[in-house]
Amino acid sequence: MKYIIFIWMICLSFSLFGQEKYFIYFTDKGITKDQQFSKASKFFEETEKLFTKRAIERRKKNMGKENYITYEDVPVLESYVSEIEKLGIEIHRKLKWFNAVTAKLSSDQISQIKNFSFVKKIERVRKLKYKKPQINSKQFQFNKIQKKASDTYSYGLSYEQAEFSNVPAVHNLGITGANVRIGVMDSGFEWQNNPPLSSANIIDEYDFVNDDAVTSNQAGDVINQHNHGTNVLSVIGAFSPDTIIGLAFNSEFVLAKTEDIPTETHVEEDNFAAALEWFDQLGVDVTNSSLGYSEFDAGEFSYTYNDMNGTTTIVTQAANLAFTRGMVTVTSAGNEGNTSWYYITAPADAFNTISVGAVYPDSTLTPFSSHGPTYDGRTKPEIVNQGANVFVVNPFGGFKFSGGTSFSSPLTAGIVSLLLSAHPHLKNTQVRKIILESGDRSEDPDNDFGWGVISASRVISFPNISESGNQYTLHKIFINEKGVQPGTQKIYYKINGGEFSNSDLTLTGSYRYNYELNGFSTGDTISFYYTYNDSTGMQVREPLIKNYKLVFGSLNVLLSVDDILFIPQEYTLEQNYPNPFNPETTIKFYPLKQNEFAELNVYDILGSQVKTLFKGIAKVGGQSVEWDGTNNAGLGVPSGVYFYSLQIGGKQITKKMMLLK
Repeated sequence: MKYIIFIWMICLSFSLFGQEKYFIYFTDKGITKDQQFSKASKFFEETEKLFTKRAIERRKKNMGKENYITYEDVPVLESYVSEIEKLGIEIHRKLKWFNAVTAKLSSDQISQIKNFSFVKKIERVRKLKYKKPQINSKQFQFNKIQKKASDTYSYGLSYEQAEFSNVPAVHNLGITGANVRIGVMDSGFEWQNNPPLSSANIIDEYDFVNDDAVTSNQAGDVINQHNHGTNVLSVIGAFSPDTIIGLAFNSEFVLAKTEDIPTETHVEEDNFAAALEWFDQLGVDVTNSSLGYSEFDAGEFSYTYNDMNGTTTIVTQAANLAFTRGMVTVTSAGNEGNTSWYYITAPADAFNTISVGAVYPDSTLTPFSSHGPTYDGRTKPEIVNQGANVFVVNPFGGFKFSGGTSFSSPLTAGIVSLLLSAHPHLKNTQVRKIILESGDRSEDPDNDFGWGVISASRVISFPNISESGNQYTLHKIFINEKGVQPGTQKIYYKINGGEFSNSDLTLTGSYRYNYELNGFSTGDTISFYYTYNDSTGMQVREPLIKNYKLVFGSLNVLLSVDDILFIPQEYTLEQNYPNPFNPETTIKFYPLKQNEFAELNVYDILGSQVKTLFKGIAKVGGQSVEWDGTNNAGLGVPSGVYFYSLQIGGKQITKKMMLLK
């Protein structure tokens, strides 16, 4: 008898060991995707009840007031689930977006399930790994200033990352992320007993690994399970004056523990998708996933770069579906830049997801930051943010500096929250467009920096449009360290290349100015700029050189070069672009009047002149010169920091640039 029991136990252990998790896709939901799905149908009415009022409003804003519930939102058919459960199979996840469930199956069970007529296909659920960045040491002298005299908050050692993205200037206006809900997916969160995070407005949390409501460490977790998620949450939501201030500390947070850390961080694809569905139902506005996935655990089939095409991986498909439902999806580009993989990782390849690369505090690209393009040729990442020397909260108390695109992503999600807090009418498509247009390389995006370094002040002050009925309103916030004189704000506009007219703006609330777009016809091209006086009385033009442009009837505003030359109010020397550079860079400067003599020279770090780039009469509309990294003798100079100095009108303006070879 003992022998029989022993044999049975061995067989059982082999059976359990042989089980792996699979997606079981169904053919329909009691209604097919091709059938009519009207607002009056029972499917629509019953499905709508699954969402919070906040979620419905977000969907209506982004999807319209008629078709804000779709076939994908209908739950999987319970009768199909029941038939599978009758086989003794335990269902792990029900994924309505994919019309699928997940369960651990043996080969015999797979054969049985395939016989069901309602089963479309069965696919393996994969575990995707996260790679820690290989960070090269790079020393920085941290600014001892924790706040400027004009700043509302004292940021402690988080000042550098806040100031890098010009966040204090936005906080000074009282824009701190209020009324925006952020969903954070990560490895776990120790926030309740952690003073810098204990005051965060956590709306809900769920552990998708253990299927409970505890996202901090619990029995069975390795000791570092919740470390990464706690670090990530802190850069957005911490509030501890004089120590660390999160970029959007007044936002609401929904926390999803989706990653498991036995030895390396990895996520099962169904956990990721389930978390996004949950975020959707709770009315999350912005999602952040700080882990990029490319290679599976050892012994499993791996994705290849060919799969980074916006449609293949489950996590990418889920991110696409989340965006179409009105959420702004933000994710790390990946830490593969100095590995053989090199490229962005899933879900950074999703079509509208804002993927974020990492730069050092001096705006140079970190070697680990993943590169684009996607396999189908789209430019990635969308934007870059500080991803090295980022100050974070530890789960067991204390603080540290850390790095990775894991942190450039939540820093960007925090800025997105500030934007939606300042302009709650914005659709997620507008948010994405504003982020790209306000990047410092928006004129010439590439597959290293994307559209460039993100700036909260540029994002918040970028003009945007709201629509109510047939009425379009142009919104603008002015940010200037010297202050802005109320009542001096004007808009100058022209229609279809005509002459400029101007009008005063209307102040609404404490910081937003509006202009009602009346008297225009659909399709009209409107070029415009703004002027105002700062606290010293100096008139300021925004944008400085270019004009904004919009096509009436569209909700997007672009920043474009116009055919009207602009003479600035003061001598201007622009930052060289690109910077750092190799093999050449462009420098632009602007005189105040006709026939002004100017001289532009390059100096090394010791102050010795390297090359004269310009000497003569500068163009009124702006002068552009290039430097190819050679000296006056035509010989190449070594890598390093150089200064370029403009002498014009009795003034000298100097800026720094970096040559990399």
